[in-house]
Amino acid sequence: MKQIPKIEAERLSLRPFNIDDASEVRRLAGDRAIADTTLAIPHPYEDGMAEQWISTHADAFEKDQGVTWAIVRKEDGALVGAISLMGMRKGHQAELGYWIGKPYWNRGYCTEAVRVAVQYAFEELDLIRVHACHLSRNPASGRVMLKVGMEHEGCRRQHVMKWGKAEDLELYGILRQDRENLGDPSGSNK
Repeated sequence: MKQIPKIEAERLSLRPFNIDDASEVRRLAGDRAIADTTLAIPHPYEDGMAEQWISTHADAFEKDQGVTWAIVRKEDGALVGAISLMGMRKGHQAELGYWIGKPYWNRGYCTEAVRVAVQYAFEELDLIRVHACHLSRNPASGRVMLKVGMEHEGCRRQHVMKWGKAEDLELYGILRQDRENLGDPSGSNK
């Protein structure tokens, strides 16, 4: 069975989740503020949900459907969030998704994790496109996408329902060729 790789960034490691992470996932993702600005995280985040979610990662990676990492701070091993490349189409594209626990907001962790995940998508998975989206009322997520070279591709008005309310969805994407033209935002010039 293929193993989800560990990826190193400057201050962070992206590593596979393990079952021991479940209680911290439940604590961080269970914050209403996290669920409020994401499409797939439920609230309340009930017992057993984290374990069930973690149990899907290895199979998705084995089947080339996606890869999900724990975002971990190197200095102390603290789990700060999660990042995924989902809905992968081999040799073509994947959707980027992420969340950062509220205690770790505004420290640049999300941008750092997104940079190395996008680099992995292009260099290791040989994808030609990575796309992502965010609720219009979460512009901080859009700023992360712009910082790593993604382009705003449009807005799907009232495209999703979140807690009984129609929400606009902002769309972003980056092509491997665009990223190569911009240079490597991680600074490695690989």
